[in-house]
Amino acid sequence: MNPRNKIMEPEIIIRKYELKDARFLADIFYHTIHKVNNRDYTEQQINAWAPLSSLELFGWQQKWTKIVPLVAVLEDTIVGFVEFEPNGHIDCFYVHHEYQGKGVGTALMAAIETEAKVKLISRIYAEVSITAKSFFLGKGFQIIKKQNVMIRGCELTNFVTEKNLNSLLE
Repeated sequence: MNPRNKIMEPEIIIRKYELKDARFLADIFYHTIHKVNNRDYTEQQINAWAPLSSLELFGWQQKWTKIVPLVAVLEDTIVGFVEFEPNGHIDCFYVHHEYQGKGVGTALMAAIETEAKVKLISRIYAEVSITAKSFFLGKGFQIIKKQNVMIRGCELTNFVTEKNLNSLLE
């Protein structure tokens, strides 16, 4: 293929969270769950997981002073985020519902692995939804166990997953 004929895809930029991002991240959390995870969870489960109150910024802003998310930006639009804790735990990992399958999750995962390598973290792990399970498995995670968790009085199924990064640290 002639390099001049290759269409240039816009670059996904991964950066640290800034206070002005809070509204966008809360919206991504809420709408991704309601518009993507709804294929694997009931309406009751979705509303327990992401109630309308999850759009309120105060709690998120407090959380993000302790765990600073990585934010994915594509052409000046925030399209995803992840919370990566110092012990290797991946907490929130969400890609905007309109940007699923466009490399945003892959870019966020690459940033996590780079950060883990710099911090000499040999194992990353997450509790992932039914919906996200195939993505994480595709990135080399293994399922440790299937579990049922209670959120606001509603039971949801998810999976404890992990990935050993020892080969990246060598």
